[in-house]
Amino acid sequence: MRAFGYLRPTGPEEAVQLLAGSPDARYLAGGTNLVDLMKLEVERPRLLVDLGRLPLGGIAPADGGALRIGALVPNADLAADPLVRAAYPVLSEALLAGASGQLRNRATTAGNLLQRTRCPYFQDTAKPCNKRRPGTGCPAREGVHRDLSVLGGSEHCIATHPSDLAVALAALGAVVELLGPDGARTLPVTDLHRLPGDRPDEEHRLLPGELVTAVVLPPPVPDAVSAYRKVRDRASYAFALASAAGVLAVRAGRVTHVSLALGGVAPKPWRARTAEQRLVGGPADEASFTAAVEAELAGARPLRDNAYKVPLARNLAVRLLCTLAGAGEVR
Repeated sequence: MRAFGYLRPTGPEEAVQLLAGSPDARYLAGGTNLVDLMKLEVERPRLLVDLGRLPLGGIAPADGGALRIGALVPNADLAADPLVRAAYPVLSEALLAGASGQLRNRATTAGNLLQRTRCPYFQDTAKPCNKRRPGTGCPAREGVHRDLSVLGGSEHCIATHPSDLAVALAALGAVVELLGPDGARTLPVTDLHRLPGDRPDEEHRLLPGELVTAVVLPPPVPDAVSAYRKVRDRASYAFALASAAGVLAVRAGRVTHVSLALGGVAPKPWRARTAEQRLVGGPADEASFTAAVEAELAGARPLRDNAYKVPLARNLAVRLLCTLAGAGEVR
């Protein structure tokens, strides 16, 4: 491992100033992704700014019935929180579907949200990768791409975003609180990550030095039920081939509210806006769910070895919606 500097700021403002003043610095929280990338020499920071002692923890009710989650809350604590389990089960289920118990004890809310792709070309510095070194190419398109994107990719990058948490937060309509050199601002989770286009190295919309301080969940939708489903190669400790997070409310057999997000199929958590628009006000049945999800996936552009992801994502999302519709009617 290469030599690097290490500093522990005493407050969020100091952390922001340290990072803003050094383009080769990185924030360190749980370290479950960054340290691995440093070992692989994908990341070569000259300075680590350790956030571990900052007051960015806690899960507490916020104004208007919202829930505020500190950026440094460990994934294990968030998944087990009684408020989350009761009002936002999709979030708890997504967290428990990710990584292992040991990693969930260390990984943080913000770190999980901002983790980087596990594309094998990105992680191998002996191979070209536009995300790691812009302009070098995307060998995944002709090479190994079974696990990579079918939605939202480009000729320059087809990497997938690996976070389960981010998919659930997208479905919930969460908002990220940020602190930067110019002060505080908020950003919807669905706007946090970028699609690759011709600049796959620009993965998110954070400004230089900006720090995620919290994630805020909106008040639960009245009479809605939610859940997360994930398909992977093995039963645990594996990234999604496809996943779906859904929030659904049904009254008298018709959809009154729906939010749906897909994971494992795109370079960012994929909010299924087309499907949602088709479903609201319509019948809550399998035929309607199938037509809506197929409309969402009509823009998929699979390659040689990942076309299976299109029917996989469709079937997973439809089954999830059918399950939620049945649960909602029972309630």
